[in-house]
Amino acid sequence: MKQIRPIISGLVVCGIALAMVTNVLAQSAQPGLVKVVTVKGSARYMTAVNTAWQPLKSGAILKPGSIIQTASGSYVDVVLNNPDAVGTPLSAMSTGASSSSASSSGGGSGMAYQPKAEQDAVRIFENTVLAVDKLTIDQTGVDTVTETQLDLKAGRIFGTVKKLATASKYEVKIPNGVAGIRGTIYYITAEGIIRVLTVNVVMAYVGTDGTVATQVISTGQQFDARTGQLTPMVESIVKNLSTWAREMRMRPLVPPLLFSSDPTIYCLSPTQGHQGGHGTPAP
Repeated sequence: MKQIRPIISGLVVCGIALAMVTNVLAQSAQPGLVKVVTVKGSARYMTAVNTAWQPLKSGAILKPGSIIQTASGSYVDVVLNNPDAVGTPLSAMSTGASSSSASSSGGGSGMAYQPKAEQDAVRIFENTVLAVDKLTIDQTGVDTVTETQLDLKAGRIFGTVKKLATASKYEVKIPNGVAGIRGTIYYITAEGIIRVLTVNVVMAYVGTDGTVATQVISTGQQFDARTGQLTPMVESIVKNLSTWAREMRMRPLVPPLLFSSDPTIYCLSPTQGHQGGHGTPAP
């Protein structure tokens, strides 16, 4: 018994020390920001502090907890954690930039063009409601660790995510699941359609039988969580995604950071994300 007590005491001290270190690390993370670089048509937003809708303008800086809603025939481009980002002039954008993607039926993907994600940017298409549940940055001295949690309540978005540090997380929640993203170019709808132009996306979702399932969507593939079908993207869809990716190369670009390859597949909750948060209530 006398020998056990020192061991227990040592474990308690270690546990307290670990908790203190974890708390310090958590406190070192700073809130990120959302820079609105392009507004085509009409859009509005609300914040966690002010729940009254306000018109959204190009150049606005939003904080985590904000909700963005786009009107019919409109779209918004935002860049995460880069206050100096500047959008592509509307006159230089393709006329089909805000149109819906082509039909998903058909054959091969024809992946001739391989764009590169150079910033964390999101295009919020028409009739879409997107909440920024969490956005943090932690400069560890070795690399930049970011945590991004988006909640796509309605509509669809297109995003580019530059390669993440190993400890970083980027998730997009939808009503029926959550997608874990690690440096890719993606398209996702609130109904559960995911298209991946580069790298992989891991989707955890609730199937039609009520059970939780996980699906990896790789380069040139699309997945429909409503049916559980994984298919190649047709060439017309690939061209649309490639066009959007070129338009999302915002200026000035953030200098690239070098990180080691991270093939880890994370376990995700299909309804609550990796931390069990329930997101921001729908407007």
